[in-house]
Amino acid sequence: MKFIDDLKALNRDQRATFIASVLGWTLDAFDFFLMVFMLKSIAGDFHVEKEAVSYAIFLTLAFRPVGAFVFGWLADHFGRRPILVIVVLLFSFFELASAFATSLTALLILRALFGIAMGGEWGIGASLVMESIPERSRGTVSGILQQGYPLGYLLASVVYGLLFDTIGWRGMFMVGVLPALLVFYIRLGVKESPVWEQHREYAHYLDVPRALVRHWRIFLYVVLLMTAFNLFSHGTQDLYPTFLQSQHNLPTHTVSAILIIMNIGAIIGGLTFGAWSQRIGRRKAIIISSLLALPILPLWAFSTTPFFLGVGAFMMQIAVQGAWGVVPVHLNELSPPEVRGTFPGFAYQLGNLFASYNIVLQSKIAHAHDGNYALALSSVVGVTLFALAGLAFIGREDRTVVFGQKTTDTT
Repeated sequence: MKFIDDLKALNRDQRATFIASVLGWTLDAFDFFLMVFMLKSIAGDFHVEKEAVSYAIFLTLAFRPVGAFVFGWLADHFGRRPILVIVVLLFSFFELASAFATSLTALLILRALFGIAMGGEWGIGASLVMESIPERSRGTVSGILQQGYPLGYLLASVVYGLLFDTIGWRGMFMVGVLPALLVFYIRLGVKESPVWEQHREYAHYLDVPRALVRHWRIFLYVVLLMTAFNLFSHGTQDLYPTFLQSQHNLPTHTVSAILIIMNIGAIIGGLTFGAWSQRIGRRKAIIISSLLALPILPLWAFSTTPFFLGVGAFMMQIAVQGAWGVVPVHLNELSPPEVRGTFPGFAYQLGNLFASYNIVLQSKIAHAHDGNYALALSSVVGVTLFALAGLAFIGREDRTVVFGQKTTDTT
């Protein structure tokens, strides 16, 4: 099987880098998604509306570009591996600190700081692994790497189902400190990017802002593309637990089971389309998977039983993460080589910033229609999937780019 052959093509050092990057994104997402299960409970403890607590997710997403730029800039100057260690320690610390928030204001500040740390992880991890693996393995590895995100959501779903009724929302944040243990693996088992090592002598002279400005056209396109991508994913994921809890009044274990099923579908979609994109192209894989969501939309949003809600969620996330499985490799291939530590992550997280109001928007739509979360979810996602397919159609790709070509460009 090509999937297995692509993974076998990795040597020991490449496998270690790949595993560290997947685990980093998985645990980062795990910490982020713990929050989406707790809006209702936190709102009750602080005596506010769920809509007010939803700003915690908005702030996390909105501040991610800050971390993507700052830590990406540091990774381009000082190497991918040491900055990745710092990022993992920081987002684990702010996750733990969230457990001790004494007010909603304090929690919002901590979630913004968590967002800065979270924003640095994806771009650095993705560039580290993409610069370290053979070209033939990029599509498959991209699909697996990006599925760290739904895998983190799946783990959060399991922890929510097993522990939430016992430890509450503060205990859930305490569990979120566990990703800090990944630092030991990164320090002991992961080598620096060979591409960064090749250009190490020029790294300290690199002017990252000027390099981004010089490539402003492709940067602007990628930001728009990632805005659509983030509306597609966050529009189907962040408010979905609240939709199940508030509109369908489902108990904790049923919500957990549906979300576990949903994220299994996400992982299948990402692995399938990521590997397939190596054969059919990145843009075509994005277009097919995003349009696949259209006929699934009614089943996903308007089913009335847990069984069909689970089926709809499973199928929807095959489409969503099918598109997302292409993102790590597509963004790294489009990136100017001299700023690959900054460009993919910063563009991704700026897209997150522009899409970050999604959960507040969906909450407001639901509130304005007597708690109709189905309408809120489907209206936003319905528009977004066409925008994503359209942007992919007019864009370009570069599957044949060779990472590590010699460059002395330090503009």
